[in-house]
Amino acid sequence: MSFPLLTVTAAVPAVGAVLTAAVPAARRTAAKWLALLFSLATLALAVLVAVRFEPGGARYQLTESHAWIADFGVRYELGVDGIGVALIALTALLIPFVIAAGWNDADPLETQSTRWRPTQGFFALILLVEAMVIISFEATDVFLFYIFFEAMLIPMYFLIGGFGDRAHTGSDENAAAQRSYAAVKFLLYNLVGGLIMLAAVIGLYVVAGNFSLQEIAAARAAGTLDMTTNTERLLFLGFFFAFAVKAPLWPLHTWLPNAMGESTAPVAVLITAVVDKVGTFAMLRFCLGLFPDASKWATPVILVLALISIVYGALVAVGQRDIKRLVAYASISHFGFIIMGIFAMTSQGQSGATLYMVNHGLSTAALMLVAGFLISRRGSRLIADYGGVQKVAPVLAGTFLIGGLATLSLPGLAPFVSEFLVLVGTFARYPVIGIIATIGIVLAALYTLVLYQRTMTGPVTEEVRPMKDLRLREVLVVAPLIALLIALGVYPKPLTEIVNPAVEYTMSDVHQKDPKPEVAVEAKNGEAAK
Repeated sequence: MSFPLLTVTAAVPAVGAVLTAAVPAARRTAAKWLALLFSLATLALAVLVAVRFEPGGARYQLTESHAWIADFGVRYELGVDGIGVALIALTALLIPFVIAAGWNDADPLETQSTRWRPTQGFFALILLVEAMVIISFEATDVFLFYIFFEAMLIPMYFLIGGFGDRAHTGSDENAAAQRSYAAVKFLLYNLVGGLIMLAAVIGLYVVAGNFSLQEIAAARAAGTLDMTTNTERLLFLGFFFAFAVKAPLWPLHTWLPNAMGESTAPVAVLITAVVDKVGTFAMLRFCLGLFPDASKWATPVILVLALISIVYGALVAVGQRDIKRLVAYASISHFGFIIMGIFAMTSQGQSGATLYMVNHGLSTAALMLVAGFLISRRGSRLIADYGGVQKVAPVLAGTFLIGGLATLSLPGLAPFVSEFLVLVGTFARYPVIGIIATIGIVLAALYTLVLYQRTMTGPVTEEVRPMKDLRLREVLVVAPLIALLIALGVYPKPLTEIVNPAVEYTMSDVHQKDPKPEVAVEAKNGEAAK
């Protein structure tokens, strides 16, 4: 039996979560270092997964398959394609930065008993989320995927509700109520989506007789899968609804601004840069892979919803007064681009969407973590409470600017490549949608530059004057993210080489080929006429 690398990659952070939670209450610093150590070990394993993956090889590699619940056709099946490898690497990369950025966020207050262990619980929950997200990217059994797709809601609920942002403008009671509201809203929205998906999972088993993604695909290719058109469409809608909530897609997005606004900055990064990517990833792997005809049938409506997300999210971001809620609405706009690229049904669009998942994770992490450092210094999330920060904290202001420029997809930074591919891929098949979507680019420049202008430039306010610049730990958190944004913006080939073969498989699942450019077709016809 070959070494179960995928299982170990998901198991290491889970073991780390248990051990971190077991650290005695008085050993908070030891718990932090232990969590960081396990996150770095997971990163090393994710790098090994990427090294052992062969981009030109089989679709699913490093596979594992074991009997689990044989009576119901449930198996423990794991495997990764290029898209899964890229997202596992993103997850494993971001978690050490999340832990380092939140180093002091969960330390108990002076009024709390020393017997409390909030620090241990905070870092244990982060590692637990990491384990569940990684195995979700690896699962090729639909039921196995569903279990962890739903289970990750529990630790996220406690991270949002139990470890909220301490920079709250209201009273402690009001802050606790807002955190509770955000956590419950997050849980209810995603649970409803999950329950609808569960019905679809059961329906899929009734039709296919098993939950194996590869076996169902093989049966479809052989013509032995007895699934009527209406059945396929209903099952598709059940899966897509759950993924659209997680993504989130308009109008199922309203939980995200509350959750990000009331969370600590590292947890906000965990939500939008890691957990939400499971939704868009699942659209590619399960919606398009299991229900290709239904995916094409639903494409026009989904593209319109994605377009609304792009424009609506950007417009609302322009009017925000809260820094973290602004980043949340900007993320809703970016997820609209990702979903639009997936359902454009072109190789450029889907490659761009996958790159966008990775690049959005990096850019949002950089911007949100620097914003968190800024908020912790001033004690306020309101944009109006800042001004002139670049004069007293130039390194903080500079890194904030680069993170913002990456968010608006400035050429030379990683998100530009992915956004460009999404727009090109969409325009090739749906030119009107592609043209209207460019409004999101203009609005992104507006909300990003206005945010920077109002917080970083102008006269220095009295509250900002004593503000300290980034500490060494904070620089070590942000600098690698900025370096990656620049490196992947200039040279994205390492990512595209891994992702493109997986996109080709997805295009073959939905029986789509890239449309030929009309100019080339007309030129060819003209030569033939001559």
